[in-house]
Amino acid sequence: MRRRSISIATSLAVVLGSAALMAGAAGTAAADSAKVLQVASVGDMVVDGVHHRVYLSDPAGGKLVVTDYSGTVVSTLTGLSGVTGLALSADSGQVYAAVKNSDRIIAVDTGTYAQTASWPLGTAPSDLEIVDGRIWFGENAGIGSLDVSGAEPVVHLDEQGDAGFTGGYGTYLAADPSAPGVLVAGNGSDLAVYDVTADGATLRAKGQMDSGVKQLDLTPDGRQVLTSWGSGNGYSIGAYSTTDLTRETGYPDDAYPNAVRVAPDGTVAAGSFSWYGPDVHIHHPGDPAPVREYDFPNTGDSSGADTLVDGALAWAPDSGRLFAVSQNDYGILTLRALTDPVRELPALTVSAPAKADRAKKLTVTGRLTSKTLPAAGTALTVTRTDAESPNGKALPAVKTKANGTFSFTDTPPAGGKVTYKVAYAGDPAHAPASGSDAVTVSRKAPALSLNNDGKLYSYGKDVTFTAHLGTTYTNRAVSLYADPFGSDKPKKLLKTAKVDSKGNLSATVDMTRDTTVTAVFGGDARYAGKTVKSVAYAKAKLSTAVSHHYKTGRIGSHTYYYFHKSTDPVVTTTMNYYQGRSQHFELEVYYQGTWYQSDSEYFALAANGKSAVRLEAPGESGILARTRSSYVNGTSGDNVNSTTHGAWKYFTFTK
Repeated sequence: MRRRSISIATSLAVVLGSAALMAGAAGTAAADSAKVLQVASVGDMVVDGVHHRVYLSDPAGGKLVVTDYSGTVVSTLTGLSGVTGLALSADSGQVYAAVKNSDRIIAVDTGTYAQTASWPLGTAPSDLEIVDGRIWFGENAGIGSLDVSGAEPVVHLDEQGDAGFTGGYGTYLAADPSAPGVLVAGNGSDLAVYDVTADGATLRAKGQMDSGVKQLDLTPDGRQVLTSWGSGNGYSIGAYSTTDLTRETGYPDDAYPNAVRVAPDGTVAAGSFSWYGPDVHIHHPGDPAPVREYDFPNTGDSSGADTLVDGALAWAPDSGRLFAVSQNDYGILTLRALTDPVRELPALTVSAPAKADRAKKLTVTGRLTSKTLPAAGTALTVTRTDAESPNGKALPAVKTKANGTFSFTDTPPAGGKVTYKVAYAGDPAHAPASGSDAVTVSRKAPALSLNNDGKLYSYGKDVTFTAHLGTTYTNRAVSLYADPFGSDKPKKLLKTAKVDSKGNLSATVDMTRDTTVTAVFGGDARYAGKTVKSVAYAKAKLSTAVSHHYKTGRIGSHTYYYFHKSTDPVVTTTMNYYQGRSQHFELEVYYQGTWYQSDSEYFALAANGKSAVRLEAPGESGILARTRSSYVNGTSGDNVNSTTHGAWKYFTFTK
């Protein structure tokens, strides 16, 4: 099975988490998934389509990690220092791994994930390929093979022939099960094609490639070698004829090309190390324009997005998924499953008028676009969602024209927000797509009123607020809310219910503060929602007590408190408490038929709502005085009650 080596990622930091994949300009792939890998590097990837497993080697961590298609780890084999190249047997029963630092290749059972064999080679293997049952491996400056089909394993080294490999770069391999007997090897800037049908490797062609190549691949028809970096101008995937390794037209890529994988159906996945552009580019065979592109998100802290690890691409055998490993600037590696990559990702736009009248015809237009348009007459489903059909109502299907445009008319039965969704089911060459737009459809304005606005009530009075709702279509429910003044008490729902036969709904409020009462009608398909408010006011609870007098008595029309001329009166005010509240205290003296203000001050209330003021005794008799305590909205420290004045308290002093 065809899988080759990948350069080791530099990451050493591993954290848990996940990150979502962002699609490129072609659109969004909803089923794509991503999961952070607990590895220090990625050396190679191979996909087992029979068991739906992904195998990843971690050379720096010395382990082989097995995940399911979603990236969840199902097994980890440790103690494999320098493990790099991976290959899957033709029957998907064994995964072979090159353990570079111990000069051996091991076999792992794909059903149990247990190591079943270990074969010493006498050299450090890197990349692996299986051709016609034999395991081929890259060496520093050559290639070798391992045949385990007989009673004893047979190892052959230095089978590269006169390829001109010079070492120092490592050797990359490529093969394809649909091209039996063909093996491709690359080392530095040297490229070679071998015939391995007989015992050993016969050099068939040799040539040159760019020394920056990170990965090789062979097309399923065996006619082309693809390299992760082309030899021409610009950034591209290189292509060479397997007959004589002459350069052919490759595939354009973004900066900087670092991976190439060909699916069993011939679809080409080109990878690039791109901070500010798409990272994976999907091409149909021979088509230089990508059919689809993927742009990784930024899960780190740099200005550029996550990038593709060198060579970290692997196709599922059914070509239905492409797996990639990305890395952020923290060194964190993420396995990304890119689903349905071989189909174009169309875009579907829908345009509805911004506003429309209910029960009148409107026109919706749109367009289906893609790299290659679906045929004219392609059916699109239409769904209308509104107040009468909150779960959506299917409308007659609409068909596209030759240029992908479409239009349809509808008469919306309900007002408010009406959404039209148009969907394309997709076909073998195109993924599904959908689009929507919303129109505001007119509704009548209902009559809604609420009583008691502006009225003033005594502290603690139970006041009934009544909302009246006029004619509506189907909704007869009204909600009543009370919002007391002051930041310490939130707005609360008093009642939600249908109005009575007269259109009324009532609720009672205990008026201990100024309160905003709100009536809300949510609207229905033909009448718009409406909200009305009523602000009612509540006096403060205030009382005043006088002490240290020796009697009370009438003087004219008022009751007076009698004090000896040397006794200090104490006036204690009690008020409903609010943090920071003060009472306003006034003192007046009577002189020649008129009351004159002597003093006016604010005194803070204690937490129990009390404030006691001691008046200094005048020291002479015959003086008449009076005091009054008040709460003054705004200047008593808050505004939660309406201004409230207490009763005047009258004093006289005797000898």
